[in-house]
Amino acid sequence: MRNMARFLLRRLLFVCFLIIGVTFLVFMISHLVPSDPIASNMSPNAMSDPAAVAAYRARWGLDKPLMEQYFIYLSNLLRGDLGTSIRTGNPVISDLKQFFPATLELSVMAMLIAVLFGITFGIISAVYRNKPFDYLVRTISISGVSIPNFWFALVMLLLFYSKWHLFPGGGRVSSRISAPTGGTGLYVLDALTSGNWALFNDALSHLILPAIVLGFFTMGLISRQTRSNLLEVSSLDFIRTAKAKGLSQRQIVLRHALGNALIPVITVMGMGFSNLLGGMVFVEKIFSWPGIGQYAYLSATTLDFPAICGVSLLIAMVNVILNLLIDILYGVIDPRVRYS
Repeated sequence: MRNMARFLLRRLLFVCFLIIGVTFLVFMISHLVPSDPIASNMSPNAMSDPAAVAAYRARWGLDKPLMEQYFIYLSNLLRGDLGTSIRTGNPVISDLKQFFPATLELSVMAMLIAVLFGITFGIISAVYRNKPFDYLVRTISISGVSIPNFWFALVMLLLFYSKWHLFPGGGRVSSRISAPTGGTGLYVLDALTSGNWALFNDALSHLILPAIVLGFFTMGLISRQTRSNLLEVSSLDFIRTAKAKGLSQRQIVLRHALGNALIPVITVMGMGFSNLLGGMVFVEKIFSWPGIGQYAYLSATTLDFPAICGVSLLIAMVNVILNLLIDILYGVIDPRVRYS
């Protein structure tokens, strides 16, 4: 327990320096791009007025030296102020609170699909190695890591929405359904806790298609990693001993082999979840999903520096927390792992 406490303390101290480094890199890169935020956010008529341009620069602190701008941003950040979005005029933290729950809900559902089918396919593929079902699962896994998600999204919309009418096309809820106010911002969870079954069914039906598209890539990674690890573990001595004792194949796989094979898979899960949060711009755009991806895209196209830094900081924090949880899970799943 003491070793774990020391480990967590070291990681938290490292996280503090890491977050500061992230803010510095993102701030500098976003400010050094060869574009002018004034030209992106002001009309041509306003741009022709030097007084208006000077007032705009002063309003957003663009008239100060770059390092001074960064230290002002950092001091505000320590007080919990992420700045004000140039594009929306709202505090960045308010925009993130509005858009991030949609992305989080989609990412969690995509990850559940990826883990459920990835581990299941990996186990079955390893058990039926070099048999027809193994080849089928491996083909699906390779397709998952090879097909671009925006192309897969268009195919899914064409088949399941346009042709077969099995799922809705886009958005989080239908126009006839009132979106929940307050709560967590996770529509499926809010509908479930409030007993609003009409909202629950509608929100879930809107969630399935984009979640499958996002989870397909991570599912392929998890499936391949699970299969590879199970085959490697199955050749070890303790598995041969279990077979010699007369244990069934199900007992050997689930009780003995799977726990040892899951440790590298956890790393893939963490990386997959991070990729879901940071790389869903195209999917959110195609499915009209009002999440952080669309917010980040619009902020980047208008050179909205505070919003860009806010989104980057949020994604960095999620990645840091995920890595910390992965390290802790190592010790939970494998008792041989200890922190010194």
